[in-house]
Amino acid sequence: MIGIGAGDPEQVTVQAVRALNRVDVFFVLDKGDVKRELVDLRQEILDRYVEGREYRVAVGRDPDRDRASGAYAEAVADWRRRRADVCAGLIAEHLADGETGAFLVWGDPALYDSTLAILDDLRERGALDAEVEVVPGISSVSALAARHGTVLNRVGRPVQITTGRRLAERWPDDADDVVVMLDARDAFAGLGGDVEIFWGAYLGMPDEILISGRLPDVAAQIAEARAEARRRKGWIMDTYLLRRSAPAAD
Repeated sequence: MIGIGAGDPEQVTVQAVRALNRVDVFFVLDKGDVKRELVDLRQEILDRYVEGREYRVAVGRDPDRDRASGAYAEAVADWRRRRADVCAGLIAEHLADGETGAFLVWGDPALYDSTLAILDDLRERGALDAEVEVVPGISSVSALAARHGTVLNRVGRPVQITTGRRLAERWPDDADDVVVMLDARDAFAGLGGDVEIFWGAYLGMPDEILISGRLPDVAAQIAEARAEARRRKGWIMDTYLLRRSAPAAD
């Protein structure tokens, strides 16, 4: 499991480069023509960093997820099971005994990514008998803070990472600094109060978009930029930090 950063090939760490050069087979889940750019960026990383070593790339079709289902947890669990089936087939077909295989994980494998859970599922099924090594990557959260030149938390205060789905329900308890990922519904638009937002889409990629300011002043601008980018590219990957006025630390 190799974390490859949020989009900029130069975010790939030295540890990741060393790991890339030990791999015999790279496994890729293709999300179709709309997100072909994500597959191409992975290949760019291999072309740039793998030196003097023959390797193979095994591609499987990433199954679609039922995003219309009202039973969110069940839909995700079903999607993960079908993803695990695809990964099991790729490993069985393409990885020989004694070889090293790798999944290139966008961002960091430990943050809102299902690949580790899939490999755990395969081991529980008895479909995978191998040592798993995880190489961390620069997450979109770290990239967001860096690109805006800010920090994620203030002195003596916590920061919480959550999803757009959860934010739409309510602001997290006991947190004035909130990082939001996987927001398919512009959850920020329904917030009131004295809140700043630091928003970024396609972080580290050539068409990166950054907007920041008081939420009441820029919410409509972000929503418009987000909708236009989705129309243009067919997909969007964005993250944002919300910061509301907090009491002074003790």
